[in-house]
Formats: sequence, C-alpha cells, structure tokens
Amino acid sequence: MPGPMRTALTIAGSDPSGGAGVQGDLKTFHACGVYGMAVLTALTAQNTTGVSSVHDVPADFVRAQLDAVLDDLPVHAAKTGMLAKAAVIEAVVAALGERPVPFLVVDPVMVATSGDPLINDEAVGRMVELLFPLATVVTPNLDEAARLLGRPVRDLAGMHAAAQWIRDRGAQAVLVKGGHLAGGEVTDLLLNGGQLHEWRDARIDTDHTHGSGCALAAALAASLAKGLSLVDAVACARTFVRRGLEQAVVLGKGRNPLNHLARPE
Repeated sequence: MPGPMRTALTIAGSDPSGGAGVQGDLKTFHACGVYGMAVLTALTAQNTTGVSSVHDVPADFVRAQLDAVLDDLPVHAAKTGMLAKAAVIEAVVAALGERPVPFLVVDPVMVATSGDPLINDEAVGRMVELLFPLATVVTPNLDEAARLLGRPVRDLAGMHAAAQWIRDRGAQAVLVKGGHLAGGEVTDLLLNGGQLHEWRDARIDTDHTHGSGCALAAALAASLAKGLSLVDAVACARTFVRRGLEQAVVLGKGRNPLNHLARPE
C-alpha cells in the first residue's frame, strides 16, 4: 500500500497564461509529487508580455477559502505568493495564526517578471510586520530584497545584509536569490539560523524566466512537505528551477515560462 499523500497549499494570485501564480504552483506541486491546493488572493489579466489588469479577491473571501481547506484537509506545507493588499495579508495571518502549518514559505512577490508592480507599500509593511514572523523561510530576489532593505542590493555583501534584516524581523530563515547579479555566475544565499549556505552555478543564458520565482518557492514548499531538511529542500528546488530554465520552450511573445514538466536529461 502506498504511504499517505503529502500536501502543499499555495496562497497566491492567478496567472491565466499558466506560467506563474497558482497555476504555476500547482504544476510544480504535481511535478514534485505532492497533492496541491490553492487559495486565490487576486485575479490578474496577464500573459508573457505583461500584466494588464488586477482584480483583488476580498479579504473575507480569502479567509473563507483558507478556512475551507484547513477545516478539511491536512496541509503539510504552504507558500504565499501575490498578497497585494494589507487586508488580505491580515486575513492570511489570522487564519494561519489560529491553525499554523508545519512549514510556511513566504515569496514576497512585489513585481512581475515583466516589471509590473503587484503590491502596494502598505501591504509590504504588513507583510514584514505580520507574515515574516510566521515564515519558515522568506525567498526574496534582489529587487524585493532592495525594496525591503531600503537600498540597492547588488553584491554578496548586500545579500547578507538583506538576509539578516529579514531574519531580524522574525523569519526563521531567508533565501536571497541572486539571479539578478551581474556576471556569468548565479549565487543564492541561505541564512538558516546563524548558518550561511551558498550555492553557485553558471548562469543559464535565457530570458524564459516567467514564473521562476514562484516555481522555486513552490518546489521548496513541496520538498519541505516531503520531509527534506531546509538545506536539502533548497537544493532540490534550485535543481527543479534550473532544469525548467534549461528546457524552457517558446509559447508566447514575451518572457516565456520555464518548463514545469522538464525531466533530467
């Protein structure tokens, strides 16, 4: 008999083009071998070229979705993505504060791959104040780290400073993603408790990166749900994303998505 199914929940916005948001997260969960669930926080009209419109889901309905899942199903790990309004963040925090999940990956989504803004300043403040203290790990890219820190993050020293700043706000761990660093090498930095871990890889020459941040956070949540340590979960998630970037296919007219169905070659 097979063992019990492991589960992961995404709390994020919708991407009708399928590359990011809950659609990308659910593909990632499936590819990583966990049962995926989704709570929608916003509806977007977007594709590979950009975001043309956003419709926020009311905070009370976000809470109703969360309650419906948590009342019925086990949640072995969760991840948050687009949380555009302070009221939505407060609703998520209230629900998870009453019924904590074992692992929470917070992807502080602020700007789409296309450059379109996805969160206002009030929501950023509430995320830092309320959501970060619940996080097992926060996963900012360099632009998000810079907005949180209040100054540019352009090198490894800046990544260290941003990771420490976020951890000082209550997060258990911080993974700063260095994909936007200059040069031919990509460095990701994990501050886990008092320990620093770094991963360095040759840059993949592609602009098919739509949804890559969502995929990393979702793969990380799936790996934690399956019982991996945080360090091993980060390594597994990075492998998933790199494979998806290496095997990305052209589907749209802009920044195309990574390949969630990529397999080892």
